[in-house]
Amino acid sequence: MEQTHEAPMAGKTVLVTGGSGGIGLATALGLAAMGAHIAITGRDPCRIENAAREIRAAGGRQVDVFVADFSSQSEVRQLAEEVLQTLSRIDVLVNNVGGYWNTRHVTADGLERTFAVNHLAPFLLTNLLLDRLTESAAARVVTVSSNAQAQGRVDFDDLQGELAYSGARAYSQSKLANVMVTYELARRLHGTSVTANALHPGVVSTAFGAEDPATVQRVFIPFLRPLMKTPAQGAATPIHLASAPALERVSGSYFADSKPKASSKRSYDQAAAARLWQVSAELVGLTTAG
Repeated sequence: MEQTHEAPMAGKTVLVTGGSGGIGLATALGLAAMGAHIAITGRDPCRIENAAREIRAAGGRQVDVFVADFSSQSEVRQLAEEVLQTLSRIDVLVNNVGGYWNTRHVTADGLERTFAVNHLAPFLLTNLLLDRLTESAAARVVTVSSNAQAQGRVDFDDLQGELAYSGARAYSQSKLANVMVTYELARRLHGTSVTANALHPGVVSTAFGAEDPATVQRVFIPFLRPLMKTPAQGAATPIHLASAPALERVSGSYFADSKPKASSKRSYDQAAAARLWQVSAELVGLTTAG
């Protein structure tokens, strides 16, 4: 019993996407300290190896690293293959990768980058790993969304921001999509031992949005940083959702500050969620996912 108390995640394998820095790394560090076998993804080989070294130095017994750029569907598919070859079980998948781009960028797949990275990539990865999660029993899918979902609206007539683009609108749409798809996934997983929940980590001081920041970010963030959460504080809620025994059967919920919270009214539209799932499946080539 003492061993269980000391290492509540011992014997569990956790895959954290975007684990080379910020909230992702802090989440990985926290779960490693609880005894979990950690696997992290990142797009920069040097940064991801440095992160792995940090996790090992902090007591992480086993750390696997995977390199993938989530703006590329072929790399997400390759990542899934490598993960399935390497990890015999996945007890928790933490979908943490996300970004903000103030101007419209198009990926190699011809998709708007915010929608591709923040929504389609985790959607694709989760679906590709779902059988392994299901086999692992009492597994969890934890998706890092944002309070920006409250301002979000899924515009089916302009999902890619081709007619009108705003960085803030694209970001809030992608974060609402995270929540809607989490709820839809929970419905689809009903009756299995896999749960799906989403969360708001809080406003965290990271390098988020630094590649292509909005003016408001450039001007105000330096002044607001002292008031923001540290990455470790931001990781508290994903760590809670990944590890809390009381949440083993809780699914289809949204959390903030480690507590259940109502998400936006739009997020509960089941017809829109089913439509979003189908459109997303078509955009990533999962034609059987509908």
